[in-house]
Amino acid sequence: MAQTLRPNTAGSLFATDGKPHPLQDTLLAVTLVLGMTAFVTSFFDNLHLLSSWTGLVGILTGAYGQWISETTRERFGLILGLGASGVGFFLGMAHGGLFGGIW
Repeated sequence: MAQTLRPNTAGSLFATDGKPHPLQDTLLAVTLVLGMTAFVTSFFDNLHLLSSWTGLVGILTGAYGQWISETTRERFGLILGLGASGVGFFLGMAHGGLFGGIW
């Protein structure tokens, strides 16, 4: 059981295999930021363009991040970002959609 007490000295916070994953970490951060932006702005009716577009881009970056992720920690964060992006996207679509009010 000594291996469970050993500190994780990996280069990345999200890499549990000891290798750096800069692309996966970047996709994780972008997905989380887009997800939180989409989630927060979806509660305002007049920000439906921002919430729907950031939600859509967050879903796409999160899906690609899931596809190339290598560790469970990365996948956990990506799922949180994907969920927030999905909620923001769908509420933004309900409030007017991707192009509502432009045409």
